[in-house]
Amino acid sequence: MPRQMSERKNKQSLIGKVVSIKMQNTASVEVTRVIAHPTYKKRIKKHKKFMSHVSEVVPNVGDVVRITSTKPISKNKRWRISEILQKSNNLG
Repeated sequence: MPRQMSERKNKQSLIGKVVSIKMQNTASVEVTRVIAHPTYKKRIKKHKKFMSHVSEVVPNVGDVVRITSTKPISKNKRWRISEILQKSNNLG
């Protein structure tokens, strides 16, 4: 059965915190995950930054957002911000 154009593949999504919005139409989002150390089994936090495209949703620094994968937009951008999950309470 052929796929319809309206059907979309399941996109990968991650949740992270916005750390920079100084670029045009781009936000830097830091995603944190917790893994167990291979030998010692202590839980360790690992961080990775993703460049995300900002279109209709405009976040501020400190907001918790959901990013979804998309086709490559530029050299480093392969993600876009789909929604803001939690607003930051920074007043400065």
